[in-house]
Amino acid sequence: MAQRQKKTAAADARKAAAKPRLSAQDWADAALAAIGEGGLAAVAVEPLAVRLGTTKGSFYWHFANREALIEAALDRWAEINTEGIISEVEAEPDIRTRVRLLFAEAVSSASADPLEVSLLATASHPKVAAALRRVTERRVAYVAGLFAGLGFPAAEARRRGLLAYTVYLGHAQLGHAAPSVLPGEDEFGAYLDEALDILMTH
Repeated sequence: MAQRQKKTAAADARKAAAKPRLSAQDWADAALAAIGEGGLAAVAVEPLAVRLGTTKGSFYWHFANREALIEAALDRWAEINTEGIISEVEAEPDIRTRVRLLFAEAVSSASADPLEVSLLATASHPKVAAALRRVTERRVAYVAGLFAGLGFPAAEARRRGLLAYTVYLGHAQLGHAAPSVLPGEDEFGAYLDEALDILMTH
């Protein structure tokens, strides 16, 4: 009997060793997926633990409470959907091509994933409001910098950056609320080129 218990304990120890310990980033990514599927209300510890195949103990190892997880998820969103995309397009030396790549990537990402629309719908939450403000300023400033690189004066570059960003947000909202009014996949490239040509023309 004692021998069997020892074998069982050893097997359990091997299973625990084989399963990697979840990181705070794993939890943040799961929280982001939940927000995209069901809004901020979907960020609940027990369902996320089930999704991740772990226990609540893992959550409390990394986070003091749900609000701390929401904050980490929002930081992760900014890292992936803003800094990640900017880093990708910065590899392109031609500014006009960079503008096109930026908007093609941003629009296709927003169309495929309802996360941004879900975050906009919960903008009254203080942490979401703060993250949206921070990310929006970063994005608009980056796009304004691209327009400045195209030769527009600073104030005009800022206005065009803001206009371009509102076009993106409107497209993202329509892509989930009324996708049938938007150009189809075969027309999207020409539609995007035309819109950006208007914005980039002096």
